[in-house]
Amino acid sequence: MTERDIPLFHDPLGEVLHLLKLNGTLYCRSELSAPWGIEFPAFEHSVMFHIVSAGECWLHVEGQPPVLLKEGSLALLPHGQGHRISSPGTNTSQGLFDIPVEKVSDRLEIMHYGGGGEVTGLTCGVARFDHFTGQELTRCLPSVIHTDDLAAEENEWLQSSIRLIAREAAGMGPGSETLITHLADIMIIQAIRRWLQQSSTDQQPVTAGWLTGLRDKHIGRALAAFHRRPGEDWSVQRLCAVAGMSRSVFMQKFSHLMGESAGRYITRWRMQLGREMLQQGKASITAIASDLGYASESAFSRAFRREFGVPPGQVEKNQ
Repeated sequence: MTERDIPLFHDPLGEVLHLLKLNGTLYCRSELSAPWGIEFPAFEHSVMFHIVSAGECWLHVEGQPPVLLKEGSLALLPHGQGHRISSPGTNTSQGLFDIPVEKVSDRLEIMHYGGGGEVTGLTCGVARFDHFTGQELTRCLPSVIHTDDLAAEENEWLQSSIRLIAREAAGMGPGSETLITHLADIMIIQAIRRWLQQSSTDQQPVTAGWLTGLRDKHIGRALAAFHRRPGEDWSVQRLCAVAGMSRSVFMQKFSHLMGESAGRYITRWRMQLGREMLQQGKASITAIASDLGYASESAFSRAFRREFGVPPGQVEKNQ
C-alpha cells in the first residue's frame, strides 16, 4: 500500500467512539422513598451510571462537590468510583448489597427501599468496556459527568429513552432486558461524546495526553489511521505521510502531545490488543502475532514479555 492509498480520517475522536463496546454487568430499577441513602462500592475497571426518572436526589463523590440530580438527569462515573446517593436532607446511608432486591434476571434487579415519603425513581447500572480503548478513554475523563442542561432536541431524546427504560423495567416483557441494556449503553456513549464535544471548546492550556493528540488535526489523523489498521507496517515515514508533516516536526509534536514517542505508542497499543485477544481466547498466539504485524511468534512474544513481564502463553493459560 502506498501513501496515496492511506485513508484520511477527519474525525479521530469519532473513530475512538466507534471502537467502544460496552458489556453491561448489572442494571437496577429502584423506587426509593424518602428518607433514603445508598452507599455504592467502587467497581474496578467499570463505568457506573444513574438515570433519574422521577423526583430528585443528591450524588456525593469524595473530592467532588455534591450534585443535585433532578428528573431527567444522567450521572456517569467513568472510573467506577465509590459514592453515595441520597434523598435531600438525608445524611445516613445503607450499603448497596445490604438492601434487599428482587432479582429479575442475572443482569436486572428491582429495588424498593426507603422510609415511605416522597418517591425518587432511579435506573442504575454498572458496565465494562469490552475493548481496551474504553479503558484508555476513561482515564482521560473526569470523576463525574452530569447531564441535565441539554438542548431541546437532546433532552427529548434522553427523556424518551429514560421513559422507555422505566417502562420496560416495570413490565419486563420479551426482550426487555436486551432493550434496556442497549439503550443504557447508548446513553453512556452519548454522555461521553457530549463531554468530549464540550471540553474541546474549553480554553485550557494544551497538556500531554491521549485526547490532546486525538484532537490535533495532524496527529489525530495518523492515530485514527493506525487504530483502524494496527497490524500494517506503520513506519515513521508512513505516519508522517498520513499526518502531512515532515519527520522531524511529526516526531517532536507527537511526543509533545502524547507524552511518548510514536514507536512506543504503536508497540504499547499492539500489546494491549494482543493481550485482549489472548484473554478472549479466539485466536492462537501465532495468529495474533501475524494480525498485529509481527513477522514471527517469537518476535511478538519478546515484545509482549517486555511490556507485561510475562509471556503471552501464560496469559492464555490463566484465562
